[in-house]
Amino acid sequence: MPIDRTAVPAARRRLCFEALPGIPEVRPGDALDELVMRALDAAAIELAPDTIVVVAQKIVSKAEGRFAWLDEVTPSSQALELARITGKDARLVALTLAESTRVLRAVPGVLIVRHRLGYVMANAGIDLSNVPDEGGRERALLLPLAPDQSAAALRAALRARTGTSVGVIISDSFGRPWRNGVVNVALGSAGIPALIDRRGEPDRHGRTLQITQTAFADAIAAGAAVVMGEGDEGMPVVLASGFLPAAPEIDCKALLRPLGADLFQ
Repeated sequence: MPIDRTAVPAARRRLCFEALPGIPEVRPGDALDELVMRALDAAAIELAPDTIVVVAQKIVSKAEGRFAWLDEVTPSSQALELARITGKDARLVALTLAESTRVLRAVPGVLIVRHRLGYVMANAGIDLSNVPDEGGRERALLLPLAPDQSAAALRAALRARTGTSVGVIISDSFGRPWRNGVVNVALGSAGIPALIDRRGEPDRHGRTLQITQTAFADAIAAGAAVVMGEGDEGMPVVLASGFLPAAPEIDCKALLRPLGADLFQ
């Protein structure tokens, strides 16, 4: 069938994900905006208003000094019991409990908790991967204290340096109920609608949308992870560009279900 070239084309929507090279190993006290700007200059890239800067949680936590020395952790009796059940290092279990408000599941190889920030996640997001030892001492890396605030601070610093207001997402990898594998989600955001509420809008056939809410920040974080990588790629910053939705700015706290609506308690 020939193409009808007289038809009005639908509006084109396109996203581009580009990993930013040149980010060094981040240390406590490093200014992430300075590291990002150096990498942008070296790659001859300029930020645009439709850019969302996706930053791996690890480098935010490292810059904020969110380390814990394992040889300084003394496990409690509860941590020792959960370590026995799960087969995990009792020191890591102790750190997990300190970062959590409730243990939701403890079986061999699995410790699911409700993080103090409201996330339901494995091991309170505490990690040893891509965390170098210091002087032969092992360190664990904890989540940022306030990811939305960290995202807002980085956004403000980049705007001060460039005059351009970009979006910022702090992302981390999460497991998912009933599905294998991890995807990246947004822990914190600034300058974007983390959640887009479409309820009350019509669908293509005039029916009113009843439950549709889009986790926009999570979707961008997941896409960025494809070029960011999960191993030794060393690409903790990704530029997502090309499409910003016309929706009110709202941070990632909107993505957390109220306890009364949590299906996995």
